[in-house]
Amino acid sequence: MYKNFFKRFFDFFIALIGLIVLSPIFIGVTIGLYFATQGKPFFFQARPGLNEKIFKIIKFKTMNDKKDSNGNLLPDAVRLTPIGAFVRKTSLDEIPQLINVLKGDMSLIGPRPLLPHYLPLYNAHQKRRHEVRPGITGWAQVNGRNAITWKRKFELDVDYVDNLSFLMDVKVFFSTFKKVFKSEGISADGHVTIEPFNGNN
Repeated sequence: MYKNFFKRFFDFFIALIGLIVLSPIFIGVTIGLYFATQGKPFFFQARPGLNEKIFKIIKFKTMNDKKDSNGNLLPDAVRLTPIGAFVRKTSLDEIPQLINVLKGDMSLIGPRPLLPHYLPLYNAHQKRRHEVRPGITGWAQVNGRNAITWKRKFELDVDYVDNLSFLMDVKVFFSTFKKVFKSEGISADGHVTIEPFNGNN
């Protein structure tokens, strides 16, 4: 009952309240990133959701689009803006995803939506992460986030799918605030973002 009805009800209600309460921060970050990213404060990207259905995720854009002399984007660490680094460290870049939750693309809690080109790389067990809506935060995020291996991340995602409950979501919800406060697991060692998944790592 919770998985099929109440979870979606709570998602919509909490996301709506969250957007209203966080609207001053939302507006302030949008203005700051507008100037830091040459008028492009939001980042839109295709991601697979429930049953691998593709949707457009919305996040604050923390990196600019500066390129080298050959027209290639500079490394992530170089393109990360000062305000973008703060927004990412405090996880404020996730706030626009509340819009995805309202639309039904995402849940507050669930496996993080990854890139579409990873889909053919998953084994049968890993593909089970798409049996529920992806989340803004999830079981893997409160157990290491980007600082754990892909294998462990997928194990935790499927563990969430198998044990989804109201109590588990409450645990993840409050654990997320603890992780954000401590800024734990935001990036893998030596990288601004986690290394790409290649099917073997």
